[in-house]
Amino acid sequence: MAISRAVGCIATVLLLYSLNTLGSTVVDEDLPCNPRDVGIEGRSVVCVCTATYCDTITRVDPEPGTYVMYTSSNAGQRFEKSSGVILEEVNEQPEDEVNDNDDGPQDPPEASQIWNNVVLRIQTISRQQYIEGFGGSVTDAAAINWRKLSDATQQKFIDSYFGPKGLEYNLIRVPIGGCDFSEHPYTYAETPWHDATLANFSLSPEDYFYKLPMIRRSQRVATSEIKITASTWSPPIWMKTNEAITGFGQLRPQYYQAYADYHLRFIEEYDKIDVKIWAITTTNEPINGIVPFVQFNSLGWAPSQLGRWVANNLGPTIRNSRFNETLILGIDDQRYLLPVYLAGMEREDPKSIEYLDGIAVHWYGNFFPPETLALIQNRYPDKIILATEACEGSMPWHLNQLELGSWERARRYATSIIDDLNNFVVGWIDWNLCLDPGGGPNWADNFVDAPILVYGDKDEFIKQPMFYAMGHFSKFIPRGARRVRVSRRSFATVENVAFLKENGNIVVVLQNRLRRVMKVKLQISIRHYFEIEMEERSIKTIEINPRMPSTPSPST
Repeated sequence: MAISRAVGCIATVLLLYSLNTLGSTVVDEDLPCNPRDVGIEGRSVVCVCTATYCDTITRVDPEPGTYVMYTSSNAGQRFEKSSGVILEEVNEQPEDEVNDNDDGPQDPPEASQIWNNVVLRIQTISRQQYIEGFGGSVTDAAAINWRKLSDATQQKFIDSYFGPKGLEYNLIRVPIGGCDFSEHPYTYAETPWHDATLANFSLSPEDYFYKLPMIRRSQRVATSEIKITASTWSPPIWMKTNEAITGFGQLRPQYYQAYADYHLRFIEEYDKIDVKIWAITTTNEPINGIVPFVQFNSLGWAPSQLGRWVANNLGPTIRNSRFNETLILGIDDQRYLLPVYLAGMEREDPKSIEYLDGIAVHWYGNFFPPETLALIQNRYPDKIILATEACEGSMPWHLNQLELGSWERARRYATSIIDDLNNFVVGWIDWNLCLDPGGGPNWADNFVDAPILVYGDKDEFIKQPMFYAMGHFSKFIPRGARRVRVSRRSFATVENVAFLKENGNIVVVLQNRLRRVMKVKLQISIRHYFEIEMEERSIKTIEINPRMPSTPSPST
């Protein structure tokens, strides 16, 4: 019996050793990045895709008692896989005496190590919001650029974002009519003027030739349902007080119902082509038509006006239609505006809040603390919060609209997503899925950056670091996963967020923003942990199977 027990222990040790030593060489059929040095000091590489080659990424299911890790970094790693085993430590302190809710630092390490060693405790018993997903926007500009590619390269593009060997996006945002990322400003039902019946409402050529084909191709390869959110930038100008697509202009009260019907008609027309609209927002960035700094499609809403329209027109129109399960997301603007708008709407008519299923937020006001979102969630616990737009290169202080190979922009994406998720956001939608090398087309010359840039003349597209930052979330955090608490047990830390999947696995996303290596210990229970090193300026996603394998039974 003693010999059998010894053999069993040796076998277990050998198994764990094999998993550790082979962890850095996980075998699969992934195609690596085809790197291109952008030739600018301090930038990372971009990955080039053509009709015949494009990098891929597959997710590996970790075995019980192990984890699989994916790393991207400024140094050029892109979803580099490794794996390891979960270790067990002896803890003399009884479990019922351990304070598992202590967020403060414990006994510090030596002074030379204090700022390089991180200890994080994942507490799966503390559960928060369920995740809806991640994705990007199908604007005219994105679809126009996609159409410039050959059919084979178009498919590589769609697979990269939505396919099983891509980022597995499951959210899309689409404009209702045109936006600034169109070749010209347009709306639906533009004529005859003052026709509140919308008798001539019909989709545009941009819908039929650009946006809908891109959406349908995405749906065909997606690994789960793509939920589509739709937003209007401007209604027909005859509905507006200034009769212009831009500038200081609000909705004329006599057209409140017509504007509600405008949204319903759009939902109906897309439904005819088997494209279901999951949610609508209550107009893109309503502040733009009140404080008219921007020179692109807009409609202004004061909070009281928006409250009246939602309570008396949009809410009843959608709820009394056959599309009554379509979500209504309020505000669709910056963090700092959400409390003002919600309070004003509620004060004007409490029914307006009752009609809202959630709140939509943009990232351009990220200088305002993310805890604002948690306060909103506490105030309206039955509403979801969805991040609906983000991009780099849009601010006046950005010297360059595009920065090829910028890791700093990828870093800001990851920081924003982690902050939002840790403050009750259920999903995060990027702006344009792709743009051209000039950051367009954009009729208002409002050029910005994008995770993918398309070079139509070369029949190729490049994936920027922002693409991989998005994938560290979208690829590994499925719809239905639930955020869990992560507590810090050290003076130093790295950015982090964690989720519990429906199958019991844990997914953790970490970001090291620093220009030095950080050592991280992840505790998944009182006695189980593992340790990793985070390369400088890197993002890691780790999927953990916390179910420990059974110890081999001694032979009788």
